[in-house]
Formats: sequence, C-alpha cells, structure tokens
Amino acid sequence: MTTESRPALVLDACVMMSGLLRPLLLDLAAAGLFAPLWTYKIGQEWQRNAARLWDIEPHVLETEWSRMQERFPLADMGDVTEHEASLKHTDKKDKHVAAAGVAAVVKTDCSPISVVTWNTKDFSRSELRRQQLGLIDPDRLLSQWWPTHEQLLRHHIEATIQALVDTGRRQPEATIPMLKRDRLFRLAGCYDRSLTA
Repeated sequence: MTTESRPALVLDACVMMSGLLRPLLLDLAAAGLFAPLWTYKIGQEWQRNAARLWDIEPHVLETEWSRMQERFPLADMGDVTEHEASLKHTDKKDKHVAAAGVAAVVKTDCSPISVVTWNTKDFSRSELRRQQLGLIDPDRLLSQWWPTHEQLLRHHIEATIQALVDTGRRQPEATIPMLKRDRLFRLAGCYDRSLTA
C-alpha cells in the first residue's frame, strides 16, 4: 500500500471525540493538507467512548466510521499488532496508536508521519523519533499550519462551525469561544489576531 508523498497524521481516538475537531481535520485532509491514518482499533475506541460520553446511538457512529473509511480508503493501517513489540516506553493502552504510525512508515510514501493526540504524555517522544515518528497535539498542529495555510484553515473552521450549527449539533456561538471550548487556544489566538491584522 502506498500513497502520494505528503505529511500523514495518525488521529488518536481522543482527537476524534470532538465534534468540531474531527470534521475539521478530515476536511483539511480532503483538501490535501495531510493524509489521515488510523486503525480499526482506534475507530472502535472512538465509537465506544463517544457512545458512552455523548449518548450517541452506536449505529450513528458506525455509519460515520463507514463514511470515514470510504472517504479515505488508504487511511486504515490494518492489523498493526506486530509493530507494538518495538514500543517499549509508550503507555500500554496507547501502543496501538503509535504502532499505526510505525506501520505507515513501512507501508506508505508519506513523510513526515506524526501521531496527533491530546495525550502526549502517554507517548515517548524519543521512542517515536527512533521510529521516524513525530508527536503533536491538535492545537499546536493547527496553529503551526496557520502562517502558511491561513486562508484554507479559516475557510474550513468557519464552514465546520456553520455545519454544526445548521445541523443542531452546536448552538450558535462566535468562532473564538467555540475554538476555546474545544481546547484550541493557540488556534483561537491565531484566528483572533488575523481579525485585527
């Protein structure tokens, strides 16, 4: 399995939990900014946690997962168990996430490849570096993209928020408070400064 050479990001289940961040990142991937990566196990973890925390019917999440798989047919790294053994210093419950990145190094032409997670402390940066992987949280990632992709990010931020409001999944709210509600503080700062530039 190969993909065109571009950055790739393993999306941890905790990143998928956000109703704002998940569609925003997927739309940015569809726009060509990066290639998304995941595994069946990551998808199951997201669906299980979302159903428990947000009281969403499982079939709704299963449908969304199927759409994600169809939209990004090269994203699923398959069974990555064999790669977990090389990860000695990553938290046991998160080894499968890092292993998806290791599998991508082997299977794809993407570069660089990073794990995107809110739980960065559960991963060993030095261990991931040895596996040719980066580690970053979503807020830092998006704010790092801002200087070179401001128009693209602004468009998709505003479109994602509007879609959430239109479908009744979020109440109408200004963009900056909504970004902060999702812990995207750096990104909110970039957006705010752009309004006064």
